[in-house]
Amino acid sequence: MNKVLVTGADGFIGSHLVEELIKKGYEVRAFTYYNSFNNWGWLDTLPGDIMRDVEVFQGDVRDPNGVEEAIRGMQAVFHLAALIAIPFSYHSPDTYVDTNIKGTLNVLQAARKSETERVLITSTSEVYGTAQYVPIDEKHPFQGQSPYSATKIGADRLAESFYRSFQLPVTIVRPFNTYGPRQSARAVIPTIITQLLAGKTEIKLGSLTPTRDFNYVKDTVQGFISIYESEKTVGEEINIATQKEIAIGQLAEELIRQINPATRIICDKERLRPEKSEVNRLLGCNEKIMRLTDWKPQYSLEEGLKETIAFFRDNLYKYKVDIYNL
Repeated sequence: MNKVLVTGADGFIGSHLVEELIKKGYEVRAFTYYNSFNNWGWLDTLPGDIMRDVEVFQGDVRDPNGVEEAIRGMQAVFHLAALIAIPFSYHSPDTYVDTNIKGTLNVLQAARKSETERVLITSTSEVYGTAQYVPIDEKHPFQGQSPYSATKIGADRLAESFYRSFQLPVTIVRPFNTYGPRQSARAVIPTIITQLLAGKTEIKLGSLTPTRDFNYVKDTVQGFISIYESEKTVGEEINIATQKEIAIGQLAEELIRQINPATRIICDKERLRPEKSEVNRLLGCNEKIMRLTDWKPQYSLEEGLKETIAFFRDNLYKYKVDIYNL
């Protein structure tokens, strides 16, 4: 039974990963962001039979001492803790450097000191910027089109350097756009669903033409675990992608069809990214993950959206529908 640490365990993907690792028999230490309310984020919503087997460690990835203590005794670390909202990174880039770059450095340093057997660093498809060719494979050039993506590029390259310089057994895991239950309303699918479920006859969105490659969160989590369980993935950068794309406008029309066909879309200028910052096309190549692991996506977009809508229908009260969530 492997002892594993999950940073960002209180978040969207992190909470799903903790849940699945427990179901698979792993011993999990969940690193959550310290706060005086003793709030464990989405972990607070997990069933009791899951949480009784989870060791919660509260701290801050920006604190090297706390990170070192959290990693001590762990065989592996899944590092998911990050600031991820792109619009917020426009006016608070310093916090993204501190959390995404320095926080990752703290994890790498602590893992090296503890001689951790595996380190999985979470990247993002945003590091590629707008596709220069498709499908985007792991050799695609990087382009920092937002402060957020720039800090993730920096974190990835730090991780690579620890593998090459110190033989730290690092793998860079690069999910394309993940969606599903528990996601923040700053993301496009929850933004659309929550407005529709609230009975809005007009929903506000930014640009409708960009395309994205959407992973259902359960597929993303299985991707992380499959990469960890494969001996072939050390030292690699690996996409988690469906290799299918859909335009945001088409996605919105499908959700409108499923929830409230009378609704129309309004382009809200506040939600538009700066022209050179907008990533216009993301379509990922999944050849590498399917070659090195036993992973393949289990959910179609239609199936994933159905489960996601059901979650938000039951949890709409937790979301602030009338404001633009950065």
